[in-house]
Amino acid sequence: MNGILDIIFGKKIGGSRIMPVSIKIIGVFTVFILGTGFVSNYINLLLNRNEQLRLARQILVKELKDIHTFCNNQFEIVAYSGDKKAALDAISKRAMSEFKNSKALAVGVKEDGKVLFLAYASNALPFEDRSVLALMATNRARGVTEGWLPFRFNGADYFGMYKFNQHWDMYVLRGEEENEFRRDSRNIMTTVAIIISLITLVAVAAGIFLLSYILRFVRVMTDALIAMDREQKITHIDLKGASNDDITFLGMSFNSVANTISTLLAIFRKFVNKDIALKAYREREIRLEGSRMELTMLFSDIKGFTTITEMLGTDIIKLLNMHYDKAIHEIIHLDGVIGSIIGDAVLAVFGAIEESTMNKSYASVQAGYRIQAIAAGLRKQMKHRHDEMTKKKRLTEIEEKVYHAVLIEVGVGIDGGEVFYGNIGSFERMTNTVIGDTVNSASRLEGLTRVYKVPVICSEYVKNDIEENVKSHGVHFVEIDTVMVKGKTVGKKIFWPVPHEAMNASLEKQIALFEAARERYDAGQCPEAKKAFAHVTLPIADVFRERLSQDKPTHWNGIWTMTSK
Repeated sequence: MNGILDIIFGKKIGGSRIMPVSIKIIGVFTVFILGTGFVSNYINLLLNRNEQLRLARQILVKELKDIHTFCNNQFEIVAYSGDKKAALDAISKRAMSEFKNSKALAVGVKEDGKVLFLAYASNALPFEDRSVLALMATNRARGVTEGWLPFRFNGADYFGMYKFNQHWDMYVLRGEEENEFRRDSRNIMTTVAIIISLITLVAVAAGIFLLSYILRFVRVMTDALIAMDREQKITHIDLKGASNDDITFLGMSFNSVANTISTLLAIFRKFVNKDIALKAYREREIRLEGSRMELTMLFSDIKGFTTITEMLGTDIIKLLNMHYDKAIHEIIHLDGVIGSIIGDAVLAVFGAIEESTMNKSYASVQAGYRIQAIAAGLRKQMKHRHDEMTKKKRLTEIEEKVYHAVLIEVGVGIDGGEVFYGNIGSFERMTNTVIGDTVNSASRLEGLTRVYKVPVICSEYVKNDIEENVKSHGVHFVEIDTVMVKGKTVGKKIFWPVPHEAMNASLEKQIALFEAARERYDAGQCPEAKKAFAHVTLPIADVFRERLSQDKPTHWNGIWTMTSK
């Protein structure tokens, strides 16, 4: 049903339908055709009515004259017979014998309204149109004893002729009921209107088909433009099979412009984030403005980047691009935007895109593990190449160092909260940025991945956001520690988010042992904690074993103060 509506009335965009040009043209012509047909039919009807009325007058004059003559004859008969009632009945019967319509009327009425005879479908009806009686009396006083006049009888409108009969001292009226008289002409007009409508419908159907075919590429162009608007993507309009006319030329001109716009948009979108591009598309401008928003920040950094740079030199750009190409794709796929790229570090922001339906913290955790998977895939790819090369020849010491340099490992830190998000700079050059304490915190958490030897570390904000707002999130949050990073005065809980798909029986057992050991560690039970951590094989336990090998702080509160970033 919707498909038929789209063909006839156009596709619905933004609450309104885009009406096809062919339908508008047909609609205008339909109005003109119907209007012309009905007006000409109505004019013809009026002319026919006038002619019918003229003929009706002639007939009524003749019939009235016959009735008048018959009345005089019957008056003479009454003079011999004295039977007045029989004479009046004869007049009534004679008048009715000439009638063609069921509501035709002939009546003899005195000036006071008394009916002497009535030729009508129903008998014994009074004549109550006093205004007509008064008019006929007035005309008679002026010497006018006959004429044409409208009158009412039995609740209906009549037109007819009258004549005063001196012998009977009465007015003889011969009339026809207006609705009945015009019934045939109305029926003819209705029939003609139906014929005009049917012919118009056939013409409209043929017109729609022909115009739709002639203007078919207008619909092609409209559909293409609607799709472009919906997808916010400029593409070419397929003009294959189009005829050589101005519509085709219009489409070719658009395709030419689209080439230029596509190039500019492609460049624009590579340098701005999706949320900025969407806002610019809606508002047709980019302003220097910002607002406070609750967002989640992901900070990713390549470990040992300085050493890698020393080994690879300018080839580090190729390595970074291999990593970033896939990592940024995953971030954008999860409705994240790139806050900044500084060498080996990437700051991604989640929750800035208004149209996104994903939970910002959950998307950031997913992105963190996908970045880790990309780095692991790159290491696997490099190892495969290394193995292929070593089959052919023995690699030199430098080549082995280069190989180990390209085996990149990344750390991911995630934190969330209220930040300033917007555009800063000048109207000549501006950039999109995010400013806030949680941005720095995400960077600090990424640094802690090197300390605790886990791939991803997140804050308690991220944990609570996911657990409270995402059903069946499938993430187990391992509380790592309570730390006070450099530059801060308050301890902060940090967590290792472990996806359920990464869990196995061995890992689950080790996590349970780690969490049990941490309970003793938090409680300050150092000997018991040291013994418990000895059974944990996870690398995360190394830092706690190192701490427990040292003297316990005098004032133990479970918070570990970091001395470096």
